[in-house]
Amino acid sequence: MNLYLFPFILLGLIILFSSFFTVKQQTAAVIERFGKFLSIRHSGLQLKIPIIDKVAGRLSLKITQLDVIVETKTKDDVFVKLKVSVQYKVIKDKVEDAFYKLDYPHEQITSYVFDVVRAEVPKMILDDVFLKKDDIAIAVKSELNDAMMEYGYDIIKTLVTDIDPDAQVKEAMNRINAADREKTAAQYEGDAARILIVEKAKAEAESKRLQGQGIADQRREIARGLEESVQVLNKVGINSQEASALIVVTQHYDTLQSVGQHSNSNLILLPNTPQAGSNMLNDMLASFSASNQIGEAMKEAKEKKKKE
Repeated sequence: MNLYLFPFILLGLIILFSSFFTVKQQTAAVIERFGKFLSIRHSGLQLKIPIIDKVAGRLSLKITQLDVIVETKTKDDVFVKLKVSVQYKVIKDKVEDAFYKLDYPHEQITSYVFDVVRAEVPKMILDDVFLKKDDIAIAVKSELNDAMMEYGYDIIKTLVTDIDPDAQVKEAMNRINAADREKTAAQYEGDAARILIVEKAKAEAESKRLQGQGIADQRREIARGLEESVQVLNKVGINSQEASALIVVTQHYDTLQSVGQHSNSNLILLPNTPQAGSNMLNDMLASFSASNQIGEAMKEAKEKKKKE
């Protein structure tokens, strides 16, 4: 008797277990009864009538991203590829529309993206495509929202994630950019060189000024020293001419001594014979004597002229 009941018990258990089903988080299940839409079930343990009701399908409520690559031409006749990323999801309250009204949402979204991009990009030159990519994304989002809302889809975000011109155009743009940078670098280098030249000239001018001032101060001190030497010699009975000659001879031998102390000196003093000091002294005395005679003659001439 129990053996005859076993199939019925097994069938009852199968029917009982088939009455329950689970729906995952962020998922919606579509229930049909005899092929007609019945209800939408969300996450958790759910109950349906066996054989009569069935799960027709499940839709994810998570955000999905679709990447669409569109090739089009700009206003300046440059072919460019744009990668548009569309983030969308099924509206929780419109799962029925999303399930029954649209079979292939990816293809539908791709068609709208192609339509909008190929309508917007030909109005722009290539540089504006890079600058106004956000405007393109906004236009795509606006068009998709109006179209896909009817089918139960919400467009969360659209992004132009890549702009890829033709290879030759990219190479030309890189050359232009490199030329501009080289031009800027050359300008900076020229400015730097000019500043260095100006500063070097200023430094040399200042050095010459200080050098001249030093030489003037040196000569002034030498003259003052000579004056003091002459005064000292005058006090011991040596007149100015003899004192001057003595100082010249002394400086001559001091110079020779200084040259002899430095082996790498390139100073040459002419003449440089042992009689050089004596000759120099005689020449100086003779010149001083001649100058005195000329001075006295001129003085006599002036006095004679006054008397006349």
